[in-house]
Amino acid sequence: MSSSPNSLQHVSIRQFAEHFRNDMIPLSSRFCYFSAAAGLSADDLREYLEEPVAALPPAIAALLPPVRVLLVPYLERTNGRAKSAVELLVAVERPTEAKTSWAGSIVSPDGAVLAFAVKDQEVADYHYHFYNALADLIVDRAPESVMGSFTTLLREELSAAANGEVDESSWRLKQVLVRRGNASRDTKQFKDYLRASFIDTLTLYLHGICCDIDVETGPRQLATRWLRRRLRLFRDAFPPPEGYAVFPDEVRPA
Repeated sequence: MSSSPNSLQHVSIRQFAEHFRNDMIPLSSRFCYFSAAAGLSADDLREYLEEPVAALPPAIAALLPPVRVLLVPYLERTNGRAKSAVELLVAVERPTEAKTSWAGSIVSPDGAVLAFAVKDQEVADYHYHFYNALADLIVDRAPESVMGSFTTLLREELSAAANGEVDESSWRLKQVLVRRGNASRDTKQFKDYLRASFIDTLTLYLHGICCDIDVETGPRQLATRWLRRRLRLFRDAFPPPEGYAVFPDEVRPA
């Protein structure tokens, strides 16, 4: 190669991905990766890449387009607007807090590029961003039957005035929906909330299969009985790989 990853700092994710397209290392039939983060050992790469990919339900993997994963030191926002409007740059030095981003994606007809900043980021947080990016890819590819069942669950929750959500984005959209009244009607606000809730819940589902995580309790957290219904729906639609479990009581003793 005529240039190293470090010499390409402050280029866009798209430019970086294209420059190293031929250096991608295969992980599976759907995934390949390139690491520009110095100091990652074989154990690190297993924790960042091999284990999260191996834990994906086969039905989820089958829905994904070809995915190129980039591990870079940092990602820098070029302005302060919303995430969808921000052009993220690969950076070697940590940006200011206001310009720091931990993940970015580009989706095109030939697949997806997912870039993750790994320096100074906890592995657990990286796993969240990894599965959140995959959930964002899946939401528009999910079978109609799954989306229909999830929609029914949300309408039942709204009718029962079930408080809380899984994550911040779906929580905010739910509050907007409830304040406007007629929460379960098929409005743009409901569709926005449905999409965000599906992504947040699927992120939790996938993350929980891979890792031993705790769901934080609090006034913004969806009650356990409602949450388990959502997770059971995803478990039935996208069963975990052999040897993995969704709920603690499903773990078989060694």
